[in-house]
Amino acid sequence: MLRSLYSGISGLRSHQTMLDVTGNNIANVNTAGFKGSTTQFQDTLSQMTQGAGGPQTGLGGTNPAQVGLGVQVAGISTNFAQGSAQATGKATDLMISGDGFFVTRLGNDTVFTRAGAFDFDAQGRLTSADGKIVQGYSATNGVVNDGGAMGDITLPLDGAAPARPTTAATLSGNLPSDTAVGGTVVRDTKVYDATGNERTLELTFTRTAQGWTVRGGDQAGAPATALTFGTEGRQPNDNATLTVDGVRVDLGGITGFATLNTVAVTGQNGREAGTLQGFSLSKDGTLVGQFSNGESLAVGRIALATFANAGGLEKAGSSGYRATANSGDPQVGVPGSPGVGSLTSGTLEMSNVDLSQEFTNLIVAQRGFQANARIITTSDEVLQELTNLKR
Repeated sequence: MLRSLYSGISGLRSHQTMLDVTGNNIANVNTAGFKGSTTQFQDTLSQMTQGAGGPQTGLGGTNPAQVGLGVQVAGISTNFAQGSAQATGKATDLMISGDGFFVTRLGNDTVFTRAGAFDFDAQGRLTSADGKIVQGYSATNGVVNDGGAMGDITLPLDGAAPARPTTAATLSGNLPSDTAVGGTVVRDTKVYDATGNERTLELTFTRTAQGWTVRGGDQAGAPATALTFGTEGRQPNDNATLTVDGVRVDLGGITGFATLNTVAVTGQNGREAGTLQGFSLSKDGTLVGQFSNGESLAVGRIALATFANAGGLEKAGSSGYRATANSGDPQVGVPGSPGVGSLTSGTLEMSNVDLSQEFTNLIVAQRGFQANARIITTSDEVLQELTNLKR
């Protein structure tokens, strides 16, 4: 039989594979996190019809004569170039800007993906659309244990931000210098103990001939502290303090101009216990819980994995990949660390398929298929001529 017949068949098979790969790319043009593939061809074995001859005295060397036996698919490579960003406005939609893969768990199977369309399930776990659980590092009292054992990224739906006792408070504003001697100004503020119980801290300012005195009236009370003001209405030293039942009150911001009575408590560092009300995701992958007491605490941090050879990853379906012997072991880190991309919340990475290139590849594959089909028909006509020699 003619060798060209089988060469044509190999060409049909190879270009059919190219059509399959190109068609899959076009089909996934709107798949978030999809990475396109390309097909590489190589020739198959060549049949030797004449070997090479070395040069001799009076006779030049001869080159080998070989007839190729067709084409085969050398490999199908994945293009991991960055895809375009698509804004969704959904906080749990994440895009990796740079290198890295999300680490997800499906049972005991670890799958890596660039598709960041996530959401929280009924148990507060961050999951993909097909139920894979996003992996990362947990946090204790707002401190993330980077580099520790990875686990499920979970939003504590029934969690609470711990109470924080008040240890410092700050006052600012103005005490009117034209107040009669013996006149008082009273200011109250809420403070908290270690268990989050609320109590009232009362501060009483009394006008004296030299300026003002302030006394704390928080249950047990406290000794009076004197405040004096210079001719410009300011304290000579802006470091006046008063301690009331363990709460250090900063009085350095108070002035003593006439008329204005604006002194007020501008802040204190205690909080009651709070329940979870919302969350946000930062560029470094930290999941931050927002609590009813105004506290914002880290509850976890998403991990990203990189590979020495991302092209060696095996596609696992659902826009996921598995590590192989040629991809190398995953190097797990956190977003923003050296060699690892950062995260953008409310955005998805679109498919990196270039339609203009894919349609060009489609034409090339189609013409290549037609040309190889013509090889078969031509070889068939030659065989027909041979059979017609005997009539």
